[in-house]
Amino acid sequence: MMDLFRKKTVENILKQVEKDGADHASTGLHKTLGVKDLTAFGIAAIIGAGIFSTIGQASSDGGPAVIFLFLFTAIACGFAAFAYAEFSSMVPVSGSAYTYSYVAFGELIAWIIGWALIMEYGIGNITVAISWSDYFTGLINSSGGHVPAWMTMDYLSASNGFSDAAIQLKKGIPLEKLSDPLQAAYRAWISAPQLGGFHLVANLPALGIIIFITWLVYKGMKESRNAANVMVVIKLSVVLLIIAIGIFYVDTKNWHPFAPHGIPGILKGVSAVFFAYIGFDAISTTAEECKDPQRDLPRGMMWAIIICTILYIVIALVLTGMVKYDQLAVGDPLSFVFEKLNMKWLSGVIAVSAVVAMASVLLVFQLGQPRIWMSMSRDGLLPKIFSRIHPRFHTPSFATVVTGFVVAVPCLFMNLVMVTDLCSIGTLFAFVLVCAGVLRLQNDPTAPRGKFKTPYINARYIAPMLVVACIIGLWFWNHENMVDFFKARKLNTSEAIFHQVPPDELRSLQEQAKTLFKPEFRISTDADSAAAQMNSLQPDQMKSIIRSSSLPDSQKYLSGLNIFAENIPMWIFIFISLALAVWCYRRSLSLIPALGLISCLYMMAEIELRNWIGFTIWLILGLIIYFSYSQKHSKLNPRNQITS
Repeated sequence: MMDLFRKKTVENILKQVEKDGADHASTGLHKTLGVKDLTAFGIAAIIGAGIFSTIGQASSDGGPAVIFLFLFTAIACGFAAFAYAEFSSMVPVSGSAYTYSYVAFGELIAWIIGWALIMEYGIGNITVAISWSDYFTGLINSSGGHVPAWMTMDYLSASNGFSDAAIQLKKGIPLEKLSDPLQAAYRAWISAPQLGGFHLVANLPALGIIIFITWLVYKGMKESRNAANVMVVIKLSVVLLIIAIGIFYVDTKNWHPFAPHGIPGILKGVSAVFFAYIGFDAISTTAEECKDPQRDLPRGMMWAIIICTILYIVIALVLTGMVKYDQLAVGDPLSFVFEKLNMKWLSGVIAVSAVVAMASVLLVFQLGQPRIWMSMSRDGLLPKIFSRIHPRFHTPSFATVVTGFVVAVPCLFMNLVMVTDLCSIGTLFAFVLVCAGVLRLQNDPTAPRGKFKTPYINARYIAPMLVVACIIGLWFWNHENMVDFFKARKLNTSEAIFHQVPPDELRSLQEQAKTLFKPEFRISTDADSAAAQMNSLQPDQMKSIIRSSSLPDSQKYLSGLNIFAENIPMWIFIFISLALAVWCYRRSLSLIPALGLISCLYMMAEIELRNWIGFTIWLILGLIIYFSYSQKHSKLNPRNQITS
């Protein structure tokens, strides 16, 4: 069992890197990156889908108060960035969280983190590539061009959509009456060329951008750096232009109410907003290509997070000031608000910038993945070919090509736009373990130290006090939801309730809503009409009416094993939080990495259980590979050390 947690020492890692550099002086990785380049890579990764897409839905859910979610997420990422910075200063190699965990926890945990990072970069790249394709084809079509539907849709969506549409058509429903996605899938399927009866439906723009970015990353770090710098300049210029123009159209009345759906509404977008920050950790994978990684990596990470957070907050305030928050639940919120002002020329500029922004995110992610594989291969956990360095371009050539295939093939045949949460949970898991690794090493007097060290604030009393303060705050300000959580229940939907209650109770509920919130309500004895009217209330208003009604709990609430299962991620968060508070008290741990661990774990707990299940299945698959191949071939395996 102890072999599963065999550790690498920093001294051995640095000696191995130095030896590899001496043995391959002419074919090793080139050191070309400075702090400005690293900051640009961070901005390239962060300013992408978050500012051009997901900020709309998050603003609709949380109102103008969504800025607090951006601030909370930035602080959580900032805490994690401190941990990354300390490790990158201590272990300036390309393995990122994988190598850091190898030093702090041992081989098995390192493998799990490396496998989780494959999910982060792989699924993240697939999602970004498909999103880029949507923006690109939308730009072409809006410019008067035309991209055939069968070239812009994945095979499974077209096939399933055609089958569903065919069923509706047989029922006599006209094609024009079907939903837009079904119409698009039907037309893509019937218009696609065929080869032996096989419909050639594939997302070709996504394939094209992946091939281009993979070629760019393959060619060399200098070329990738120059491309990233150009992309960053373009999108920052557009973002600043949007702010400069939009600020003159802000109506402060749109900022009231500031938090229309309260804290639950703000936190509803936590996964989407966190996805907007994913990527800053990819900077650490370029450590061996930095001129001075121990100095520049910490600075690059911090500057990237600070700059992007300021831009996110300002953009959110401008958007929610230009139009009412409830109008922003659209896929392209920036273009939407300026189209409402009849400034279509700026919408076109935004569309071009979005295409550039998505490409820059893909570039940074495609840089990160091969370098993780390269580090795992050096340690024997993956085949040796993954650590091959191209003699001319000085890049991990084979790993880069494989990364391209891993991203390109699913983009052609699968629709993975909705796996944002799965990508986020893998990243947060890595953040949690990196923060835990810093806590562990800070309490090890024999552990090595780098040039950068996370500022030490004793958490011995602060951590337990924070736990007590949170419990008191929840009891007084979120008491009802707290009771629901511990009773493993949640409020039933209005439709279900209104179809169960007798007419007198139905009328009573509507009269209460009419008196308290909606004087214009028309009392209806029809359950569907009553539910439709009640659904026009704010969620908090709806909850207040249902909770205060005289209905029995069996009608007001859903309960049972399914509800308890939904709460499992939060139970995990609670137990680990209590254990961490005890650990802080007993060992006088450092506050910043402790806060980083707990805030990232909280964001994990806010992600739905189905994504935890998917993540667990992914980890089990990784463990099968580890025990069948990696453990045997590890360079730390005593048998391999003897033979070498």
